[in-house]
Amino acid sequence: MSTTPLRRTGAALLRRRDFAALLAGGAALGAAPGEAPAQAPLYPNRAVRIVVPFGPGGPTDVMGRVVANGLNGALGQPVVVENRVGGGGNVGVAHVARAAPDGYTLLVTSTGFVVNVSLFRNPGYDPIRDFAPITELGTSPNVVLAHPASGLGSIEELIAKAKATPEKLNLANPGIGSTPHLTAELLQLRAGIEFVQVPHNSAALAIQSLLSGTTPVGVTALPPAHPHIRSGALRALAVTGEQRWHDLPEVPTMLELGYPGFVSETFQGLFAPAGTPAPVIERLARETTAVLNEPTTRTRLLNAGFGIRANGPEGLAERVAREVPMWRDLIQRAGIPMQG
Repeated sequence: MSTTPLRRTGAALLRRRDFAALLAGGAALGAAPGEAPAQAPLYPNRAVRIVVPFGPGGPTDVMGRVVANGLNGALGQPVVVENRVGGGGNVGVAHVARAAPDGYTLLVTSTGFVVNVSLFRNPGYDPIRDFAPITELGTSPNVVLAHPASGLGSIEELIAKAKATPEKLNLANPGIGSTPHLTAELLQLRAGIEFVQVPHNSAALAIQSLLSGTTPVGVTALPPAHPHIRSGALRALAVTGEQRWHDLPEVPTMLELGYPGFVSETFQGLFAPAGTPAPVIERLARETTAVLNEPTTRTRLLNAGFGIRANGPEGLAERVAREVPMWRDLIQRAGIPMQG
């Protein structure tokens, strides 16, 4: 599968020999007759910014900071994370779509990137046209959670309570259009129940609502919930991956509970604006893969609830192309109204 095409500069695509000038951050392309061209410094020669379109503390922010910390050393320049929150992630994503395609503004985002184009009337970006994929970073199953005081210890008990109190059981999610929100919608469709969905601005806030008992049940990606499940502060009723999580062997999958095809993951990916030169994309993919495959980092992420997927530009492009129509179909079946 081919990746996102380069933008045109003027009327022509950027020529291969133009890349050195772009890597130099705008060095002049031609020299006067008899004059040697200036030596172009290699990318990067200044700080690189990674935009995370969600608040601090959530799984995408965690992954963004792991990548930024690793690239700090690999690129030899500061790599900083900027949280640009709003519009279910659209504000930060659209900001990067409009940024200069020079490798100095990048995006770490999650599945909302492919969901929001079917959920919002004007998300402000096109996930295929406006971005160059660099690499998928990781995936996490979603997890159905309950506060211990709720008395719920299984999916069966959750469904029974929802049927006994239709449209009265509050369920926290990290935001409209997030895969946890859509996972809860899918559970409603498959089980014939209806929750009162309570969206939050981040996974961290949804978790806090659960911990305080403000909402008795919820669905989030696994990473922010993982330490609270391990400590016993929250109960995991089910995970939505293809298999049980390695250090939560007592928590069943939705597949095991009799829901064929019920697999719902949250992925994180690294993107640049479309038109970013191929050598920059290749270097970022190579260095990011090395960061994620470093044994200590890999183990830390796995223990935090992330499965590593450092599969390069083509792997991420395939994920985007596959999931845009998949989530559009669920949004339509669930009757979720368009936002914005």
